[in-house]
Amino acid sequence: MKSDKYMNLCPMGCDAPLEQTDIVLTQGCLLRCTACNHLFSQITEAEYHESMAEFDRAEGTWPSPEDVASLEHSTKKTLRNIRQVTKKDLTRLKLLDVGCSNGAFIFTAERLGMTCEGVEPAKNAAIAAQQAGLNVFHGFLEEMSFPEAAYDVITLFEVIEHVKNPIVLLTQCNRVLKKGGILVIRTANTRSWTVQAIKGKWHYFDIRRHGGHISFFCRHSMTALAAKTGFDVVRFKTHSVTLCENTHVSAMRYRGMKIISELLNLPAKLTESGQEMEVYLQKS
Repeated sequence: MKSDKYMNLCPMGCDAPLEQTDIVLTQGCLLRCTACNHLFSQITEAEYHESMAEFDRAEGTWPSPEDVASLEHSTKKTLRNIRQVTKKDLTRLKLLDVGCSNGAFIFTAERLGMTCEGVEPAKNAAIAAQQAGLNVFHGFLEEMSFPEAAYDVITLFEVIEHVKNPIVLLTQCNRVLKKGGILVIRTANTRSWTVQAIKGKWHYFDIRRHGGHISFFCRHSMTALAAKTGFDVVRFKTHSVTLCENTHVSAMRYRGMKIISELLNLPAKLTESGQEMEVYLQKS
């Protein structure tokens, strides 16, 4: 590997050969760990940090007015799953959202009865959350002096794919979680029909559209990460299929493929072949 690459080893810490894949991006093809099947980018460190600059803005991930209802719906669904896994009333749970941006999720979760805090490395997004009255800390989780066993639930929503060393991150999550606490992770699923169908054309792999996306998981690599950081996988769900991007085909073909994709959503969910994964890890 070239020395200027941001990542030269499997982020799961596997001591195994790497192989090139047929998923070709502008930074070169994705690399695969032959032990855990994890995929990661050949991006340079300069390119990575440049792409991450887009997140340091006050607007953060706060939804537009027309998307507020969608956020509330998805938050209710996630909290329902958390209640099922923990078997506890939400009002008895304390949650930490890691990489919370300007706090849209915890704002909604608090309205639904949870006690929530957040941590966000992007300064302007963290300040915006604080100005909105949310209990959000600026910095990285591993820099915080949170006490051990302080939280019942930690959420990592669209965060882990940005991280060079997820073992460090999940070790810290484990430290601040209570015994039996739950870590909820949302990220992409590389063992999806979407990746099989369109490979490097999938927008999720495009660093120009999704800054900082460098590390890509499947059930195998997520399970390996959990085992190395003191967690057990207690729930693994996937959803959604994309068979083409509208930037690569005609409008008519895109509409037709979108209909087929929608028909495939249920079987993809049943076979863990959806492009988005939501994983529930429990502290051992």
